[in-house]
Amino acid sequence: MGRLKPETFREVKRRLQAAGFVEASQKGSHVKFVRTEGDTVDTAIVPRRSEIPVGTLRSILNQAHIDPEDWEKLR
Repeated sequence: MGRLKPETFREVKRRLQAAGFVEASQKGSHVKFVRTEGDTVDTAIVPRRSEIPVGTLRSILNQAHIDPEDWEKLR
């Protein structure tokens, strides 16, 4: 597995949508993505920035319950 690298907001949005997330709302510069599977609801908050740092990306993946290996497959 390769290391995570900074991603653009557009790329993060595209990959989250590929994982089944939909854009639910926005408050200021932060966008909420939601995925519902049965009784489980996963929520990820993503800042609308030109580049999302690795630490922030790792936090987004934790919120979304997505492994970094699976993230790489969503390309």
